[in-house]
Amino acid sequence: MNTPFEGSAAPSPEASTAHPRTLAVVSAGTSDPSTTTMLANRVAEAAAKLAAQRGIELRVRFVDLRALAEDVTTALVTQHVSPALQAASDIMRDADAIVASTPVYKAGASGLFTAFFQVLDNDLLIGTPVVLGATAGSARHALVVDDQLRGLFAYLRTITVPTGLFAAPDDWTSRDFGKRIERAATELVALVDGGFREAVRGETWGAYQHSYGSAGGTELGIDFDSDLMKLATGGR
Repeated sequence: MNTPFEGSAAPSPEASTAHPRTLAVVSAGTSDPSTTTMLANRVAEAAAKLAAQRGIELRVRFVDLRALAEDVTTALVTQHVSPALQAASDIMRDADAIVASTPVYKAGASGLFTAFFQVLDNDLLIGTPVVLGATAGSARHALVVDDQLRGLFAYLRTITVPTGLFAAPDDWTSRDFGKRIERAATELVALVDGGFREAVRGETWGAYQHSYGSAGGTELGIDFDSDLMKLATGGR
């Protein structure tokens, strides 16, 4: 039976336990085994290893979108968020970094992949470092990461690492592909270690244009218990 979440591997003994960080690994792979999930896991493993070398404990949380497909669809058409989808949203909200991997269908990202990020609150991922990855059966789809995925994650106001990852069948035996994974993981860990997300959320949060209600009203600094707001809502 598929479950949407999997625990992380045991932390490296070299890593510091003072300030553990969380890496959310999101895969929209639909097969088992899945090259999409394989790609996401390779990036996560490389990132965890590099983080340990910097004295950072990186705790990996895996979000399997295949197991959330019905919940995501329901949320799109009814705005009802199931407990499982809320748990996934909480993982994304609390993540210090994200690896997001999708299969490519008909020259585009998976509908399940885009739908999941569409149902998340607009403010949820502001400033979060992200590695983008995609897999397909042909190298003809190699531009999907830069042409489509970066736009989606720019809208969500994440910070995507410069190196995008795309894997066609021939890439899995390529030494250069392994180097690209290492490069993307290095860029991700550097952003985490540099505290980019914390700085954005701590120092410039109020400068962002927030969607009303996306953070329960707190994103706008509104005091709903003030006399003015009580008057505006009919005195309640």
